[in-house]
Amino acid sequence: MSLGLRKIQQPYILAYILAGVMLGPHGFQVFTDEESADVAGEIGLIILMFFIGMEISIKNFIKNWKIAFLGAGCQVLFSVLLMYGLGIFFDWTFERVLLFGFGTSLSSSAVVIRLINQYKLEKHKLGQDITFILLTQDVLVAPMIIVMSLASGKGVDYTEVLWQIFGAIVLLIIIVDLLKRDRKSIKALSFLNEDHELQVFASLIICFGLALFTSLCGLSPSLGAFVAGLTMYNSNASSWLHKTLSPFRIIFVSIFFISVGMMIDIHFLTQHWQTILVLVLAVFISNHLINSTTLRILKNSNIHSLYGGSLLAQIGEFSFVLASLGVQNNIINSESYQYIIITISITIFISSIWVSLFKKIYEIRFS
Repeated sequence: MSLGLRKIQQPYILAYILAGVMLGPHGFQVFTDEESADVAGEIGLIILMFFIGMEISIKNFIKNWKIAFLGAGCQVLFSVLLMYGLGIFFDWTFERVLLFGFGTSLSSSAVVIRLINQYKLEKHKLGQDITFILLTQDVLVAPMIIVMSLASGKGVDYTEVLWQIFGAIVLLIIIVDLLKRDRKSIKALSFLNEDHELQVFASLIICFGLALFTSLCGLSPSLGAFVAGLTMYNSNASSWLHKTLSPFRIIFVSIFFISVGMMIDIHFLTQHWQTILVLVLAVFISNHLINSTTLRILKNSNIHSLYGGSLLAQIGEFSFVLASLGVQNNIINSESYQYIIITISITIFISSIWVSLFKKIYEIRFS
């Protein structure tokens, strides 16, 4: 399946989702233990956030904060405002408006980065702006999860809030300490420079240790893993570890998307295909316009902004996480959840086609 998708230049994510559909309870029922798949998928997300952290220089990120936070901030703001308008019409709760607004503001890093490489935009201003926006979106996922949890109406547990504040302070201290250091200056890890085997275990201990710490504090485990990745970026072993642990990441991230596929009900898709088609078109058009406006604010030309909007028009993989959180907190029901995960999957699937059509229409050429 993956080879077939590679032939037509589609992301492997789709193969994992389709595999989950076929093997899950709504397909051939080879695997029906969705709880175990969810646990493995959560591990995959922790690993993914750890790797994202290992690729980010905090100093460079802060240096380009205007691009990162203005770009991603405008996306989130416009998306939430759009959903607020729809929410008034459909009589949505505030929590549902936030869920849909946050979810549609996230693009797929896996898809967009591949398209940027495919069209050789890495050194172009547009490609660099989009990359910083994607990185910021990944960073914003953890705060979005926290906001959604607090907005779910479970009531305020002051002990839990104090633990969350404590956890946030510890993470902030770590980040501030990293800002003061030059890269590869973590002396505590220097004794592992020549021992690659111990480097692997040490990095995983740091990753899952901080993930466990943030989880115990009532924060997202993914946030702890991300900060662990930022820490490893400042070590001598970061480049070697990134290459060595990549297969480990691929396995668990693929399991996450397989677990998503296991929840897709094909019978639901065939019954409601007209509504889903409308949702997919609405997402692409609205996201395209929102992201084009954002890129124009970042001083890209009109034509480049429109092209960049097509690259960012799909909904990203982290929106699956927000959708799951919405179900757990009773913000949406199972029917709405089906609509969301099917719509996300289809937008990822046709993203390359959308970009190709837009590129041909405007006959864009980059020097």
